[in-house]
Amino acid sequence: MSSEGESRFHMVDVSSLTSVHHGDPCDGPRRVMLRTDDGVRIEAVYEPSAASVTDTAVTGTAVTGTDAVAGTDVTGTDAVAGTAVVVAHGFTGSADRPAVRRAARAFAERGAAVVTFSFRGHGGSGGRSTVGDREVLDLSAAVRWARELGHARVVTVGFSMGGSVVLRHAALERGTEGRVDAVAAVSAPARWYYRGTAPMRRLHWVVTRPAGRLVGRYGLRTRIDRRAWDPVPLSPVEAVPLIAPVPLLIVHGDRDAYFPLDHPRTLAAAGGGAAELWLERGMGHAENAADEELLARLGDWLTRR
Repeated sequence: MSSEGESRFHMVDVSSLTSVHHGDPCDGPRRVMLRTDDGVRIEAVYEPSAASVTDTAVTGTAVTGTDAVAGTDVTGTDAVAGTAVVVAHGFTGSADRPAVRRAARAFAERGAAVVTFSFRGHGGSGGRSTVGDREVLDLSAAVRWARELGHARVVTVGFSMGGSVVLRHAALERGTEGRVDAVAAVSAPARWYYRGTAPMRRLHWVVTRPAGRLVGRYGLRTRIDRRAWDPVPLSPVEAVPLIAPVPLLIVHGDRDAYFPLDHPRTLAAAGGGAAELWLERGMGHAENAADEELLARLGDWLTRR
């Protein structure tokens, strides 16, 4: 697993994205294949906000953009000019998993357009999972696609592995064209190689052992790269101080079986007072444990910060 080229990311070959839906972005969901900077094809889904589906004739400041998929003009709708939430799922998840779709619906109901995607090695995407390393390139492609669609404001929310990815992406892309306007990390680790809980010891067996990777491929439907990280990527806790002044939210459940509460507290402390911390009573791990009430609060935070 290699981290080379971390300091800069591009969405490659945007004009030739493959789509199964054409027309204005406000017409309804669309599914495309993005191509990352290292050439991996990533499946992604765009959904307009619930408000834009029912009322696309809203007034306000127009933002000019070009639909990267269909080549259509998307000038003049607040639905396109407003916030897009890019959702980064956890390890073994995908854009089509029920918990991810539930989160997407919740954010759309709060007035945001939503981009979901499958990390490399997951779902219908190509490549192999590097368990949070080169997945930053996948997120970068999704963020840049949201910008190409004309959204003036793009925010990210990640769960577990996706939480570590959104933190690193926000730090590495700060001040660039791939920047984000707010970032939320849910159930994210603070540091790499953590084996302090039984679920994390099992996960390390899946990732590092040949038999484990077979279980990952056929049991968990996740294709895992056999190579070790070289070099080791920037850790989440090292990334956090580099994110400011972008608003940052850390969310963690007090019943998380994977990462105990020292992880979110360490992440929040690394923000030097700039990070907001929500410790959720009774919550377990990642998107599967996020209930409707938490998703609604997350959606409000992402669209209003």
